Amino acid sequence: MSHMTTDVASLAAGVLGGGFMAEVHSRAVRAARGTLAAVTSSSASSTREAAARLGAGRPFTSPDELVADDGVDVVHVCTPNATHRELALAALRAGKHVVCEKPLATTPADALELAQEARAADVVATVPFVYRYHPMVREARARLASGELGAILSLQGSYTQDWLLDAAADNWRVDPALGGSSRAFADIGSHLVDLVEFVAATRITRLAALTRTVHPERAGEPVATEDLAGVLAVTEDDVVVSLFVSQVAAGRKNRLAFEISGTRAAVAFDQESPEVLWLGRRTGSLELVRDPVQLGAEATRLSVVPAGHPMGYQDAFNAFVADTYAAIGGARPEGLPTFEDGARAALVTDAVVRSAAADGAWVEVGGAP
Repeated sequence: MSHMTTDVASLAAGVLGGGFMAEVHSRAVRAARGTLAAVTSSSASSTREAAARLGAGRPFTSPDELVADDGVDVVHVCTPNATHRELALAALRAGKHVVCEKPLATTPADALELAQEARAADVVATVPFVYRYHPMVREARARLASGELGAILSLQGSYTQDWLLDAAADNWRVDPALGGSSRAFADIGSHLVDLVEFVAATRITRLAALTRTVHPERAGEPVATEDLAGVLAVTEDDVVVSLFVSQVAAGRKNRLAFEISGTRAAVAFDQESPEVLWLGRRTGSLELVRDPVQLGAEATRLSVVPAGHPMGYQDAFNAFVADTYAAIGGARPEGLPTFEDGARAALVTDAVVRSAAADGAWVEVGGAP
């Protein structure tokens, strides 16, 4: 095993990939007091360009070289989905801590293998389900856990975007060879499932799904992956769940939203207005604005700026990486999303794919890790 450090301030990160997510990760590494020591991208020229743009210490010629380097403590995998298993596995076997983008892998078997390898390697291995890190999401979770909502009756959630609305829009995620057999659900449905199961502290056991591919062709190539998906589901405690994801929802840029209704009250959150939590009651509803004075411990911990100073996506990402690095240092932060959670999302995605292939038949979600 390469040398490991428990001093968070001296953690050296290596980033695999040079795109948008690599930029987000690199900002979060710095915010967590880590050092962006190394980067590698798909070619020598793109690696040099990424190293300059991200401010990485060293451009490496290959992922293998970066992963093997003793100067790297934690590897951030920000490459196309189909490469996640191989790269994360190499990092784990080199004794590195790993942050791997979602979906953790393109099949449940691969995702479960990675979760098992991470356990065996005894390292910190996390997946950026960063929407858990909005303070008002933690507040929703705390209020459910306290019993304020009563028994949960229903749970609805959606994740809608419009960046693939036009037939001319194309991206590597559309190609199953790079993105996997599921696109919209694996890409954004994984976030949605993780978030609702995390907040409600329950798990989906059975589901029925319908998917649609709106554009049969993009950039002259046939499209085999879904643009949208609708899911009806039931949890282990018989809560009725409805989920909807779309990458062709006009005007919606990144709207991840959920509403959980209980026998006494309801709670709703919308990622496009992350400073607000809606509390629904029979006798009058209210909007709770993020203010540490009236929030629980976890929401307060994640509120790094005072009330009235808006927090958003990068703040959530920074908090996730900071918690990952704190865990490397020996802490046990609440709600840290691990490879186990990544494998869980892969199992639900697989059930969606199987149900849609069977024209919406009810299927069981495979054995949870």
